[in-house]
Parts: sequence; structure tokens; C-alpha cells
Amino acid sequence: MTSVISRALSRFTALLPHRADLLQVRRDPRRDLIAGLTVAIVALPLALGFGVSSGLGAEAGLATAVVAGALAAVFGGSNLQVSGPTGAMTVVLVPIVAQYGPTAVLTVGLMAGIMLVGLAVLRAGRYMQYVPAPVIEGFTLGIAAVIGLQQVPNALGVPKPAGDKVLVVTWHAVEEFVKSPNWTAVALAVAVVVFMLAGARWRPAVPFSIVAVIAATTVAQVAHLDVKPIGELPAGLPAPSLSFLDLGSLGSLLAPAVAVAALAALESLMSAAAADAMTVGQRHDPDRELLGQGLANIAAPLFGGVPATGAIARTAVNVRTGAGSRLAALTHAAVLAVIVFAAAPLVSKIPLAALAGVLLATAIRMVEVGSLKAMAKATRSDAVILVLTAVATLALDLVYAVIIGLVVAGALALRAVAKQARFDQVALDHGDHSAEEHALLAEHIVAYRIDGPLFFAAAHRFLLELTEVADVRVVVLRMSRVSTMDATGALVLKDAVEKLRRRGIVVLASGIRPGQRQVLDSVGALGLLRHEGREYATTPEAISAARDHLELTGVLPAIPAQQTNPKNTHISEEPVG
Repeated sequence: MTSVISRALSRFTALLPHRADLLQVRRDPRRDLIAGLTVAIVALPLALGFGVSSGLGAEAGLATAVVAGALAAVFGGSNLQVSGPTGAMTVVLVPIVAQYGPTAVLTVGLMAGIMLVGLAVLRAGRYMQYVPAPVIEGFTLGIAAVIGLQQVPNALGVPKPAGDKVLVVTWHAVEEFVKSPNWTAVALAVAVVVFMLAGARWRPAVPFSIVAVIAATTVAQVAHLDVKPIGELPAGLPAPSLSFLDLGSLGSLLAPAVAVAALAALESLMSAAAADAMTVGQRHDPDRELLGQGLANIAAPLFGGVPATGAIARTAVNVRTGAGSRLAALTHAAVLAVIVFAAAPLVSKIPLAALAGVLLATAIRMVEVGSLKAMAKATRSDAVILVLTAVATLALDLVYAVIIGLVVAGALALRAVAKQARFDQVALDHGDHSAEEHALLAEHIVAYRIDGPLFFAAAHRFLLELTEVADVRVVVLRMSRVSTMDATGALVLKDAVEKLRRRGIVVLASGIRPGQRQVLDSVGALGLLRHEGREYATTPEAISAARDHLELTGVLPAIPAQQTNPKNTHISEEPVG
């Protein structure tokens, strides 16, 4: 037990910040400060909007952006990652608020943070690379749709209907709008969306989201428009507290916490990988990134913040504006902290319809049409996985959607790999035999070459084909090209050998790789093949043994020794190993 704890502590300390981080910060601090300021301007309306959408209020979004943003920047595994409240996390939090109440979100965030630290210590970050691209694309498309639908009530200027199913809530919001239309809110939201999308095409580097919010707020105040504002915000962060924690509710909140932790890990590692792809010479540490997100999510609830993840949109802005170290993400958090303390009264006047417009534009920009088209055209399987993951994200739950996407992707991949397995009858070479002798050999000996994987997805087809072998005396299995084998494949091979033996057919094997001996031995197949020396290193040796057997049983006449010498038999065998 002591050694386990010591090893865990050693892994934890290895993930903590080190001297190289400080050296990176000192390279070009001016550029990082400018990048951080730019990201903060972009992040402000998003933090406010996602806080409102989660159900905990704009102040929760700001607290998350400041606290989680700072801690993830210091302890995370990417020099460029920017963390905070995100639309994907909001999608998960809305049902939790509806079912358990707002304070439960804080408990869930704390539990998820502890889980993320555990995943970091277990070095689970490396497994992110196994998530297929169609799952990620479908996941992103589904999130964009959910984020857009979540903004419908505020964009229409109606109270948010009760419920946790976004499609149902959206429908009820539309019904409410039809009864009592609020065209002012709609016009404001649409204006913000158009302004942001058009501005992004015209000048991609300009943060049009904050410009749109300032303009919308100014117009609403000057013209006294009938639109609902954010409302009063506290001038500063609350003191850290665990008063929200109810130990009795931990059991019931375990499943939501697992979902939040899984989503935080998935989205953060996706964002960090995207940042690496946009730069040269940057590479994140996935385990350290999990640690940073874990510590950020442990701390954020203490200040009333919602669970956080790495934010792909803000990280992209950070990279494009020239950030080179984690100082930029720290600057972003510091600027937002100043806004919280100094500009809360001004922020409180921002119309909810304007924030809805910002998030609607963000959702639209999340959809990469070119990438979706490419994925859909790649293969039919990729298209199915993408659509299924997107639909599951919209109709079910984000974590369930990823699980469904992974399961379907895995099944289709296994199906494709299984199709690559080949089981072909190969002709016996004439070698030094006469035509008559070769004809006799070919009449009584059949050789099969197994190519590719022999595992559970392909093994039973192999059994069916092998046991339908015509009436011959000896079967030679050439196994040097078997790429992989599992217990199912070994059991099927054993079963096939036993069925052939019961028909009086001798089975010989050649070219078994060293890595396959353990699995064959574990199920008893290797012992069966070795019975009476029926396992050989090469195919020529196996053919020679088959001919000897036929001579002993009187099927073939004896021939001169030089003609049966394995060295003179021109049947090639692929290298073993």
C-alpha cells in the first residue's frame, strides 16, 4: 500500500510546473500580453453567455473564466490552451440543474475535478488519440446544434421554459413567442449574429463579439428598448466556500460527475491537440493537461463557478494572435478579474438577447462545412459514425453520444479488419518431384495460407471454410502471415484441427510466430499441433513430413531420399517473426 501511494505521489509531482515553463514565458512576454488581452475581450461575452445558459447566472461564468482559466494556465499541459466555461459543458449542466438544482452543479464540478486529477495520475491522457475523427466531428456538430437551440428563449425574449431536453424547451419557447411576440429581442439577437459573422469574414482578427455586445447594449440603453438585461452582478469574486457541499448527495451525483469529468477530459484534450496542429514546435502533455483541468475544476466551485474545460474557440484566438506561452492565458484570466471588480455595473446592463446572438454566432462558426463534407465523402462508415454521433448528441447526452460513436466506430473498424483476413488454398510447387509424383501429392495434400488477423471478428469464417475441406489426407496450415491472434482465433483453430482429425485428416502447421505461441498454448491448440511432431518451422519441412506420412500409410510409393529432402523442395516460406 505504501509503495502504491509513493508511486502515485511521484507521478503527481512529475506533472507539476517546472523550470521550462518559466523560460517559455520569458521569451516574448509583450506578445503574450497582447494575445491575452485579445482573448479576454473575446471571452467576456462567452463567459457571461455560458454562465446564463447553464442556469447559475452570468457571475458563475465569470468566476469560472477567472479561477479555472488561471489555474489551468499554470498547471495545464499546453502552453497555448485557454480554459473556461464552454458550450459543450453547458449542454451537460442544464439537465443537472433541472434535476438536482443549481448547487448540485458545484458539487458535481468538485467531484469531476478530483476524478480528472486521478486520471492524470493514472496517465490516461494518452488514450485520447484513439478517438476517431468522425466521432469528434459529429460531437462538435451536435454541440453546435444544442448551443444554438439553447439560445432560442433569450433570442426570442421569452422566459426559459422548464425542462432539460433542449428540443422540448425550444418548442415551448417558440409557442410562448407566438402567443406574445417580442420582435425587439429577435431583432437585437439577429443583428448581433449578422454583425459577428459578416465581421469575421471581413476582418477575422477583430473581436467583433465584444463590439457587437457594446453596440447592442448602447442601443438598448439609449432607445430604452424592451429587452431583459443580465441583471445585477457582484463587484468581485465571492470568498471561497464549501457551504454548497452536501455529503449525503454524493452518491446520487456520482453519475453526473463522471459525465462532466469525461467531457472535460475529452474537450480539453481535443482543444490542446487543435492548438498543437495550428502551430509549429508546440506539443501538449495530455496527462499534465488533465491535472490542470482537474485542479481548475476543484477550485472553481469554491468561488461559485461552473465546471470548466479547455475552450477551442478561445484557444484558437490565442494562437492566431501570436501567443507563445501560458502567460497569455494567465493574462486573459487577469483581465477578466479586473472587469469583474471594476466594471460589474456596466456588464449587468448587457441584454440577454445580445448574449444569445453571440452564442448563436459562435455555434454557427463551430460548424466546419468543408471538414464535414470531407468526412462524409471519405467512407460510408465515417459518414454513418458522424451522423449517428451528432444525432445522439442532440437527442441524448454528450457522453452517451461519444460512447455510442466509439462503439459503432469500433464495430465498423473490426468489420473492416476482419474482411482483410484471407484464407487461401495455395498450390504445391513441383520442386524436384516428377509430374506423376507431384500429381499424387496434390491429390492427397492441401496447403492453406492464412493472411491477416485471426481474431474473434474473423475466426468463425475461417472455421467454416477449413472444415469444408475436400476429401484429402493431409492439411498444411501456413501461418507465417497471421498478423495477430486472440483467444477466440486460437480456440477456433483448435476446434478446426479436432474436427479434421475426427475425419481422419492429419493437420500440420508451419511458420507459427513466437508472439502467437502463448495464446495457442493457453487454449491447448499448440499442444494439439505438436502432437506427433506436427508443427514445423517452414512449409517445406511440413510438406516433407506430409509426404512421409503418406508413404507410411501406403498412399504414396517411396521415392529416392534426394527428392524428398526439404532443402530441395521449392516451396517458399515467409520469414517467421
